[in-house]
Formats: sequence, structure tokens, C-alpha cells
Amino acid sequence: MAAVAAQVSPTATQDDFAAAVASMASPSKQTSVEKPKAKGRPRKDKTQTQSLPSPPAASSPSASAASPIEAHASGDVHMDMASDVEDDADDDFQEIEKLQDAGINAADLRKLKEAGLNTAMAVIYTTKRDLCSIKGLSEQKVEKIQEAARKLTSAGFITGSEFVRTKCKKRFRLSTGSSKVDQLLGGGVESCSITEFFGEFRCGKTQLCHSLSVIAQMPQSYGGANGKVCYIDTENTFRPDRITQIAQAFGVDPQQVLDNIIYARCYNSEHLVQLLLCVAAKMAEEKYALLVVDSIMGPFRVDFTGRGDLAERQQLLSRVMSRLQKLSEEYNLAVVITNQVMADPAAAMSFAANPPKPIGGHVLAHYSTTRIALRKGRGEQRIMKIIDSPNLPEGDCVFEICNKGIQDAKD
Repeated sequence: MAAVAAQVSPTATQDDFAAAVASMASPSKQTSVEKPKAKGRPRKDKTQTQSLPSPPAASSPSASAASPIEAHASGDVHMDMASDVEDDADDDFQEIEKLQDAGINAADLRKLKEAGLNTAMAVIYTTKRDLCSIKGLSEQKVEKIQEAARKLTSAGFITGSEFVRTKCKKRFRLSTGSSKVDQLLGGGVESCSITEFFGEFRCGKTQLCHSLSVIAQMPQSYGGANGKVCYIDTENTFRPDRITQIAQAFGVDPQQVLDNIIYARCYNSEHLVQLLLCVAAKMAEEKYALLVVDSIMGPFRVDFTGRGDLAERQQLLSRVMSRLQKLSEEYNLAVVITNQVMADPAAAMSFAANPPKPIGGHVLAHYSTTRIALRKGRGEQRIMKIIDSPNLPEGDCVFEICNKGIQDAKD
């Protein structure tokens, strides 16, 4: 994040922002920017945009001390929305229509899209049995489709160097708005992975989701990813007025921020499965940076109440988490899920002071790339602790909830 912060302009003013908004309101006056030609992922970028001048390098070494988000909050920089920037094309992202060149007919491609498969990589992710279950696709057709998809993608072995060049390079990290939290997370919330925040009520889970929903739309030089946001709400906690408050604190147009968020109220676990199937079609057309599910276990806790339902619940949960994992990799998304907790009966019987445990069992634990515990501190302060991560050490930090989302805790 230090490298990102060093790009932030300390000289921009609110007048610059007003001019950017004015040019946004009058598209004919906007300066046209030639976009690089995409290799394999053409998108119809309909994201609401505002002009943003390229930020020059910071003039003093101390400019890199704060995250770009915090620098703006202190009045040091000017923040604009800018989502009209083409992301680096992913060679693995090939639209499902490309299979037509290999002899797959349009009717079969339409059936694949109706089943939520919009790219060649989505075909690779799907088992032969699941493909054969699609009405109208015989085993022979499925084998031909799979063979065509394999030729379009790099689904085989690659070297570690190739992995760094083709996979790691495209990943991004979303700033949270707090430099201490960003540092704890290795720069922010990572794309192509699932980040789980769990804790008791009032520990800041939904506040983090709202903050990230605004920051994800900002330019990369300001800690964002120039993308839209998909927000799935299972507990009726999404609040547009909170999004508006955070957007205003960053100096961006709240209406445009809300227009760049697609929202769905989820009522049960089967509805969640359907929503995750439907959203792939939207992500194939436009650039999305963040997918939020708040909270992941809410519908499962209601739909499966008895111990006898546990096996069925975990099977469906595994299906949902697998879908989230595939979406994160297929569309280079930062996937954020929140989770509830339960008291540990064993700890209660032994009078041990163990913290509450996240629900979801081993299925959720294995699918979550990074697991983060949240708990309430004094006043608006919250404590964040990394519980499990493939690349981050265990650690904790303190942040606080404020009008712009979250920020470093004041001493």
C-alpha cells in the first residue's frame, strides 16, 4: 500500500472535484481516453464514471506513511470516482461464444449460459456430471464442449514463474480505509480469494462491507479497483444511507456509488444458490471488483435447524462456497463474507475464557482463504485478528468506526 500511497497527489482541491463532476454530468465535454485493446475479456463497461487526473508522485517521503484513503480523509488529496478504466485482460477469460469456433452450436451455448456458465473457464470448473444434467446436453455433446474449452484456456500445468506472471500479477488488494488494517492484511482485501470476517453482533462486520463497497469503485491509485459491487444481503442489514455517508466523506457522488452496486435480498439457502448462478451473467458483461455476502450462514442457520439436517446443510454450504471460490478466480473478484459465531460448550463447561467460535464447521473453514476475527473494544473501537491465512502471519490491530467507514484508532 506504501507504493500506492506514493502516487497520491497532495495538491488536488475540491474545485478539481467539482470540475470532474461537471464533466461527468456533460459527457460531450469529457476528454476521451483510448483504452488498450483487450485480448480475451471484452466487457461493456457501463460503470458510472468521473474524470480523474493521473496523480503525480508524492513530493515528500512522508507521503507514503498513510494509506491513500486516510490521506484523502485528512484533506491531503482529491478523490474522484473513475471506473472507466479497462482492466488487464485475462487470457483465461474467454466468453462462451468462443466455443462456437470449435463447432459448438448456438443452441447448446445458450443452454450453458442459462445454467450460469458464461466463460470457457466456467466449463472447466464444472464437472462432467453437472454438465450432463443440463437439459438438452448429451454426454457426447458435453465431451465435445469440454475439449473445446480446454483448448481455449490454460487449465493444465504451468511453472511457478508463469503462475506469478499470469495469475498473481492480475490480483489486486482493496484498501479498507485504515492503514493499520491494510498492513495487517498485507495491503488490503485480496482478489481471487475469499475473506471471511466473523464475530458477535456490533463488532463491525457490516460496517466493513459498506466501506469496501465504496472503496472498491475508486481508482487503483486510491486503494480501489475501478469496479462495480455485488451485495447479497441475508439479514436485511444493507443501508443505502450509510453508503451515502461514506461516499460523501470521500468526496464522491453518492448516487453514482449506489448506481454501481447491484443488491439482492436473500431469503433462504436455495435462493442464495440461484443468486450466485445469476450474477455470473452480469460479471461477464461488466467489470466487478467486489462480491459481498452478509452473512453467509444466516439462511443456512434458519433452513437447517436439527442435527439430522447437518449433512444436508454442509453439502449445500459446500456448493455455495465452491461457487464463490470459482467466481473469485474466474472474474478476479475480492469475495468478502461475514459469519456469525456461537459459544463453545466445551469451554463453558471447563470455565475457560475461549472466544466464541465461527459457525459453518470445517467446510467453511477450508473454503475461506483468510479468516479474520472481530470483537468490540472501547467505544467505537474494534479489534481485528487474523486467525488463518495461507500467506499472512497471525496478528491483530485496532481500528474504529467513523463517518467514512473505518479508520485507525485514535490513541
